[in-house]
Amino acid sequence: MSATTRRSLQIKEGRDPYQAAYMAGYADGEGCFCVTFNRSSRHRFGWEIRPSFSVSQNTDRAEVLDMFLQTFGDGAIRPDRSDRTLKYETRSVSVLATKVVPFFRQHPLLSSKKDEFERFAEIVLLMHGGGHLTHDGFAKIAELARSLNASGAKRYGRDQIVPVQMNA
Repeated sequence: MSATTRRSLQIKEGRDPYQAAYMAGYADGEGCFCVTFNRSSRHRFGWEIRPSFSVSQNTDRAEVLDMFLQTFGDGAIRPDRSDRTLKYETRSVSVLATKVVPFFRQHPLLSSKKDEFERFAEIVLLMHGGGHLTHDGFAKIAELARSLNASGAKRYGRDQIVPVQMNA
């Protein structure tokens, strides 16, 4: 079978070999690998850790968001009130660990965002393995998360999230 025939079949079956590269490039420019901490009396150390991956797009060009939703099979597309765009986002630790992280390891980012992704991936894999349930794991996650999205505002400092006695 010729390369042209194989490519034609892949496109007809919905498996464009360039789609993954396009998605990785798109995420490199418009994606966010984020970890937030919210106070919670239900969680072991008083904090809920919420990793998420998201990408945004104007509503008139939102087809790309559907690609992420279909590829990862989880998450949601919702309006982002802050900038009047649509946002695809997934927060499932299992999906992040088994689909999102492997996807971006297979189709790596090319900008400096790849360093943020690697820290994000380490957090997600620690959480997927239960590391957030131990003192050392929780402290490691808080330290890694501190360096993510360094230009963004932080509601809580690391010293608030990881008390001094926990570091000892």
